[in-house]
Amino acid sequence: MKIPVFGLLSLLFLQTYGLSFQVTPIVIESKQLAIVLQVDGEGHVGIVHFGDKLQNQDEYGKIWSQSLHNDNNDGIQNNAYTPSGTWNLVEPALTILHADGSMATDLVYKSYRKIANDNKSIDYVVSLEDPVYKTKVDLHYLVYPDQDVIEQWAEISNLIESQITLQKYASANLYLTGTSYYLRHYHGIWAQEMKPEVEELTAGIKTLDSKLGTRANLFQPPSFILGIGAVPSEDEGQVLLANLEWTGNFKIDFEKDTYDNLRLIAGISPHASAYQLNKGENFKTPALVYAYSNHGIGLASRNLHHWARKYKVFDGMGTRLTLLNNWEATYFDFNEEKLKSLFSGAKKLGVDMFLLDDGWFANKYPRNSDHSGLGDWQENKKKLPNGIPFLVKEAEKAGVKFGIWVEPEMVNPKSELYEQHPDWVIRIEDRPEVYYRNQLVLDLSNPEVQDFVFGVMDTLFSKNPSLAFIKWDCNAVIFNAHSDYLESVGKPQSHLYVDYVNGWYKVLDRVREKYPKVPMMLCSGGGGRADYKALSYFTEFWLSDNTDPIERVFIQWENSQFFPSIVSDNHITDWSKLRLKFRTDVAMMGKMGYDIVVDHLSEDELKFSQQTLKKYDELKPLIWYGDQYRLMNPWENPLASISYVSPDQTKAIMFNYAVSNRFDWTYTLKPIQLKGLAPQKTYSVKEINIFPGSRAVIDEKQRYSGEFLMKVGINPQVSQNRSSVVLEINEIK
Repeated sequence: MKIPVFGLLSLLFLQTYGLSFQVTPIVIESKQLAIVLQVDGEGHVGIVHFGDKLQNQDEYGKIWSQSLHNDNNDGIQNNAYTPSGTWNLVEPALTILHADGSMATDLVYKSYRKIANDNKSIDYVVSLEDPVYKTKVDLHYLVYPDQDVIEQWAEISNLIESQITLQKYASANLYLTGTSYYLRHYHGIWAQEMKPEVEELTAGIKTLDSKLGTRANLFQPPSFILGIGAVPSEDEGQVLLANLEWTGNFKIDFEKDTYDNLRLIAGISPHASAYQLNKGENFKTPALVYAYSNHGIGLASRNLHHWARKYKVFDGMGTRLTLLNNWEATYFDFNEEKLKSLFSGAKKLGVDMFLLDDGWFANKYPRNSDHSGLGDWQENKKKLPNGIPFLVKEAEKAGVKFGIWVEPEMVNPKSELYEQHPDWVIRIEDRPEVYYRNQLVLDLSNPEVQDFVFGVMDTLFSKNPSLAFIKWDCNAVIFNAHSDYLESVGKPQSHLYVDYVNGWYKVLDRVREKYPKVPMMLCSGGGGRADYKALSYFTEFWLSDNTDPIERVFIQWENSQFFPSIVSDNHITDWSKLRLKFRTDVAMMGKMGYDIVVDHLSEDELKFSQQTLKKYDELKPLIWYGDQYRLMNPWENPLASISYVSPDQTKAIMFNYAVSNRFDWTYTLKPIQLKGLAPQKTYSVKEINIFPGSRAVIDEKQRYSGEFLMKVGINPQVSQNRSSVVLEINEIK
């Protein structure tokens, strides 16, 4: 149930346009953050405060009077949703081509309402309207007070008879006051995701963007950290963590203005994406989700994790399956007998499930490599003469569940689907086709293609009701952006990038409506899809195809800023020849899985893996739902240290990894201070994940106060011979 409280009833206004002045500001509050909006004498809504909340709400009304600008048009800087073509001279949030050819839009205040939702969130809605063209914009600030998180988006409505064209339509337009701003953003490529960079923002515009079409994150993800007044640090300073909830092209602009304040405009990229609205139609932008903290990245990150688990990630408070994947063990080369032996290995190892990866389908053009078969989702009769139902039963006989890999948005030119439906493919007929992993993208703006993709999933589940898991991949990006479908229905090609992503969401809506309990992994050539809209359909995501454990420490560290450990798929593989213990300890930091041949393990390695999996089953609620504390940064030290603390502060687990091969005694001699424990409690510290033939070095009989562990610390005694150490910490009563 939603209970609206209308701002018109509680605030004072002069109603005549040109004299509209709001005496009482609109105050949007979470636990720490306050966003204060004020209507000026021209009816424009400005952001007069974005920062720490005040205890006395009456004082918000004094903020505007303390900022003395002489520029008669200073409202262009702090506007809450800046239109273009009239009084604005800065980067706009909204650009509209009107039916008469005018590019001029103005937005003035109309109303404000506050809606309390049953889930304890509060939706603050500020309505704006162009007094000439009657375009309406509703600004939504959905506040989750307990988690200190806000989702912000805009809904744009065409209220006139004529068609309008949205040329830019941002999700959020923020305005931060200060003198210096430091942006932590990320770049990368396949197997090198989430490489951080920190820079001070200077005059002008810094842009983060992607134009890949099918995936947000390859070269640059839609996530960032902003330090206000100082470089973002783990435990100090004002920071803003944000993620754009959109699995496609995006653009995030940071514009430092003439007053040394910062304008932040985030949303779908306007690149080749002008969008038409007919009379009565509206456009809802994706949300920008952000967490604000005045105590550094760590607090904002934990708040975002709490919000994600409770409100956004699919089954965020549920359980997850440990699995054995065949990909790095077999690649495309397998048959029923080989898979049955892997089922036995999965049971022997102790995981919950076996996951069959790429290569199980297509007959005319068999999927024996990534050059053919994609799109033909029938079991390959030569490899699997008895089909998937047989494999599901055989896996269950062996004592494990069965999951499967799909990539239903894609097609190989060498496939029956391509031969039968070239009109379903995003391509330009008169131009050479451009391939990414030897494949092309199906046109999900087309309802027939949406039906086909849903049908792939529906058929799998209908034939295999006990199918336990889906790994949904997406490797290709959009080249030669053209839709035969849009052309056939008279819609502009500039709708394609937006309609593709929304078409994918429509398919996932149908999948989740019919199959609400099946866990699904989000994958995209590694970590190419990492946003909170996609994760509202998926239980987890694949961070990177790079499973080297040293590299994974860094990739998992950076992703942990934004995403909780329960969504982080971490696998033990043979990519690296580092000790199995090190590989296992790194994977244990999230949702653990395996890509190995179990029969290739030595007796000690198998025993260690079995013992560790049993311990992981015991500790996974702590790892998945505990508060994460990043203790030692691997970018700044030869050692990484991360802990998870239970909400009641009775348990913790501490992961420690040596990440440098250089000899350095200094980091082995010093204790590491823990965080998040109760100072007055007494704790034991026990080393776990001990490899057979080794012994624990930490004295588990010793007792420590929480105060000691946080102010003095514990030395995990990491060294070249002890390159990873995992400590279990329990309250002693």
